[in-house]
This record gives sequence, structure tokens and C-alpha cells, in this order.
Amino acid sequence: MNIASTKFLIRDRGGQFTDTFDAVLADVGLRVLKGPPHVPKANAHCERFIGTLRREFLDRTLILNERHLRRTLTRYLEHYNGHRPHCALSQLCPPQVEAGPPRPIDLAEHRIHRTAVLGGLIKEYEMAS
Repeated sequence: MNIASTKFLIRDRGGQFTDTFDAVLADVGLRVLKGPPHVPKANAHCERFIGTLRREFLDRTLILNERHLRRTLTRYLEHYNGHRPHCALSQLCPPQVEAGPPRPIDLAEHRIHRTAVLGGLIKEYEMAS
């Protein structure tokens, strides 16, 4: 990570972070943003997503450089927000929440199209037209 391009640091309100810690970061030009007070679940949601990102993507991918990381991470996030089912959404993907759950179909009557994402690491399925 290039520190010159970093503009801020998001941190919790833990006691291990002192005013001196914030002052050192301010001296190098970083703006410190503190998480909301008395919201212990804020970190849990972030940590859960980071765990998912690591298990499903980063632990299975060799990242070559920052450009490669940004490109593949963008594609993974498109998959995550557009196709991947979420536990908190009753196993629906975000677009299905607005439209409602899909109706059951007989797969014997339809052809299924598989799309390889991220070089085949992830596969997305849809009915072929």
C-alpha cells in the first residue's frame, strides 16, 4: 500500500489507541476516523465480510500487484453484491431481495449457462436464453 495515497484510517475506540497514536498519524497526513461509540456489532459486521473475502477469494488467489488486486477485488465485489446468496437475506442475493424470491422451475425444461468468474475460482449460473 502506498502511504502517500492513503487519506484516512478507520479505527475503533479501543483503549490501546491513545492521543499520541492519533497525533503520529496526523503528522504523516492521515485523518483518523473513529468508529461509532457503544456499537460493538459495527466491528463484527466488518470482520465477517473480511473473513468471507479472505476465505472465498484472497486465500485462493495469487495477487501480483496493486493493479491486479484492485481489478480482481472489483470483480469479486460485483459477484458478491450481485449474485452471491447472503445468510442475512434468507439466502437471496441483493437484487432478489427487491424483486422477491425466485419461483421454482423445472431445470429439465431449461438450459443453464455457467459463467466463470475470476478465472474459474467462482462460477455463476443463469438460465440460458
